[in-house]
Amino acid sequence: MIAILIVDRFEGDWAVVEFEGGTFNIPKALFPQQVREGDVVKITIIVDEEVTKDRKKRVEKLADEFFED
Repeated sequence: MIAILIVDRFEGDWAVVEFEGGTFNIPKALFPQQVREGDVVKITIIVDEEVTKDRKKRVEKLADEFFED
C-alpha cells in the first residue's frame, strides 16, 4: 500500500500531516531532513511477515514462562 500525505506543519518533534480529510501526527524523525511544509510525500507500508512471526514466538514463549504451573 502506498499512502499519499501532505505535510501541513511541524510541531516540535512531530510532523502534522493531512491524509484523507484528517490530520495526524507522525514523528518528524521518520521524514527526510529536507521535507518542508506543503510537501507531498509517499509512504509505502509493508508488513514484515518474518519479523512478525519471530515477535509472536517470543511473546508466546514469555507467556508460557509466566503462566507456567
